[in-house]
Amino acid sequence: MSSRTVIRGGLVITASDEIHADVLIEDGRIAALAASGTPAARAFTADRSLDATGKYVIPGGVDAHTHMELPFGGTFASDTFETGTRAAAWGGTTTIVDFAVQSVGRTLREGLDAWHAKAEGNCAVDYAFHMIVSDVNAGTLKEMDLLVEEGVTSFKQFMAYPGVFYSDDGQILRAMQRSADNGGLIMMHAENGIAIDVLVEQALDRGETDPRFHGEVRKALLEAEATHRAIRLAQVAGAPLYVVHVSATEAVAELARARDDGLNVFGETCPQYLFLSTDNLAEPDFEGAKYVCSTPLRPREHQAALWRGLRTNDLQVVSTDHCPFCFTGQKELGRGDFSRIPNGLPGVENRMDLLHQAVLDGHISRRRWIEIACATPARMFGLYPKKGTVAPGADADVVIYDPAAEQVISAETHHMNVDYSAYEGKRVTGRVETVLSRGVPVITGREYTGRAGHGVYTPRSTCQYLT
Repeated sequence: MSSRTVIRGGLVITASDEIHADVLIEDGRIAALAASGTPAARAFTADRSLDATGKYVIPGGVDAHTHMELPFGGTFASDTFETGTRAAAWGGTTTIVDFAVQSVGRTLREGLDAWHAKAEGNCAVDYAFHMIVSDVNAGTLKEMDLLVEEGVTSFKQFMAYPGVFYSDDGQILRAMQRSADNGGLIMMHAENGIAIDVLVEQALDRGETDPRFHGEVRKALLEAEATHRAIRLAQVAGAPLYVVHVSATEAVAELARARDDGLNVFGETCPQYLFLSTDNLAEPDFEGAKYVCSTPLRPREHQAALWRGLRTNDLQVVSTDHCPFCFTGQKELGRGDFSRIPNGLPGVENRMDLLHQAVLDGHISRRRWIEIACATPARMFGLYPKKGTVAPGADADVVIYDPAAEQVISAETHHMNVDYSAYEGKRVTGRVETVLSRGVPVITGREYTGRAGHGVYTPRSTCQYLT
């Protein structure tokens, strides 16, 4: 059965344009746009009409960095693919790219199959996978070629977490050389984990056990050093590089310098680094544990460099690094030892709203909001123009967004499966009203109308920014 929907009267905002237009959707894809009130728009006929007068019509968000059900620190991220993608939909995100994990001693395929099993039939919105490479060997390198061919085109490595995900410089170089040949993109967690472990041990020996010391030992200079080293290794390999969750002024400077030199180097930051700081990590009575993530929150003065990087395109993407752990029973594992606090915080539901608030606060423009949250992540990870825009032929992943609605972010009203909000009590203006995923209403007038299993796995092409 063919189905047609028309969205009338809204301001359509993409990364490149703003236009008052009606949007015709047919069989899950955008069929046409026409300026509102014109004969072409009046000629649109549909089974269902949605009124977007006074609202924005924007592409569904693409969150290119989530960790649903991630095993970490003796526990698991508290959001499943079902709860996490439902929360994503509530927040106007219609595609996530999650991380499948290779365990040391196992193949990439085993890790990827395990993540397919977790996600299949459970997702409310569409999803894709990156691959965490924990064990670089001859077999792994061959598997990277196969994964690129089947649509897993990005591989994450860690300079942090020795004994868990860590790769040394030689392993990193080998993987980068492989990606230079097969078209894959290496994503890097850039922190000097070997040095950080020394500082952790020394801090604990001094009796410095509170959550705030997590930020103090993971020094900004060690993020910058690792970022510099990753850039140079990628340059030696002739490979592109995408640095995840950039948090520090000094790391942004390394990326800017590399881009000024014409290198294929890209950077991502996250809402927590733009809106939170070490003040949160220092909250009393162990409350700071809620804000333990890596890279860590920085002193507030780093935020200006991150916003500037987003405006100048030295940072291209805002993802969430959504990796929630409940305060009760999970974050509490680190009472008396900050190094045992599971690293990660919730955010997949809040990203689009926080970035709209950034528009109102004068940090970015409306079109840049859509660019860093929808279009660029889709291009970066081979999903564009299927995802990330409102244009004929694109999937009808569309959000009707009320730019005037006011809300207070709170764990009492959010839909993530976690017992606190990192942004508790924050007032923001702007809220998702209706969300379509491939033309199907998932959120309808602030009610959930989706279902587990609607979201489908989406293979990806290679990065569309490489020169």
